[in-house]
Amino acid sequence: MENWNTTSDFILLGLLNHTGAHQFLFVLVLITAFISFVGNVLMFLLILLDSGLHRPMYFLLSQLSLMDMILVITIVPKMAADYLTGRMFISPVGCGFQIFFFLTLEGGECFLLAAMSYDRYVAICHPLRYPVLMSWQLCLRMTLGSWFLGATDGLMQAAATLNFSFCRTHEIDHFFCEAPSLVRLACADTSVFEYAMYVCCVLMLLVPISLILISYSLILAAVLQMRSNEARKKAFTTCSSHISVVGLFFGAAIFTYMRPKSYRSANHDKVVSAFYTIFTPVLNPLIYSLRNSEVKGALRKCMDQCAALSHD
Repeated sequence: MENWNTTSDFILLGLLNHTGAHQFLFVLVLITAFISFVGNVLMFLLILLDSGLHRPMYFLLSQLSLMDMILVITIVPKMAADYLTGRMFISPVGCGFQIFFFLTLEGGECFLLAAMSYDRYVAICHPLRYPVLMSWQLCLRMTLGSWFLGATDGLMQAAATLNFSFCRTHEIDHFFCEAPSLVRLACADTSVFEYAMYVCCVLMLLVPISLILISYSLILAAVLQMRSNEARKKAFTTCSSHISVVGLFFGAAIFTYMRPKSYRSANHDKVVSAFYTIFTPVLNPLIYSLRNSEVKGALRKCMDQCAALSHD
């Protein structure tokens, strides 16, 4: 097979075609992405501006919103432009940036969710020692560590993926550049890289989820020992939001990256990728705002202040 040089563009085949049903789905995706972006921007700004939410738990939540916000603008505008214009090309540099940002954000979110589970463990199991065990210094370290580990994974995989020689058929059966889809186009033997990528994904997924499971096992044991029904209900309400987000995020990620190669199909990969790049980010602010009385109170106060300013 003929090789093509690194100045040639890739062709993204996209998620949808131009049938009536798919045009409706395209509008639905755009509306969902817009709600996701606005919801996460509002959550980030609410936590930033409301002094009552200046606590480690909400700072970590603001970083989750920031990651989801950047993820949406990394993927959706390019996908929408490709669908509307029919120009479905992306340069190797653009492809590298998409791989880097996608893996940085997804990898960072894995560790950030683990940090959030530790925060809940300390708040419920050791409330009197919370300022010591979950200090601002530790919170900032965990946040920076999440961003750093995600960026390291993204940089390594983007550089390694684009280092391959690609064959003449350079159509990516996806709606954005994702490392597994791009590796399928390589002319060279990619088995060593795919094994390394699999090990990397196992570490990036299983280490955080193990920490999350340990944290919530300890939380569950502590909650079951509480004598007050009100305290038990409050603890379950607080944790159920986080568990919902964790289940959605890790379920989709494990399905995508840890399935055996023989069970993979491009269509399944595209649907699952759409789920955790477009639909999961819209759920995070909704889950946390609807199930958290402090966030609802801060939002209500902010709306009241805006209403008062408009009347003035």
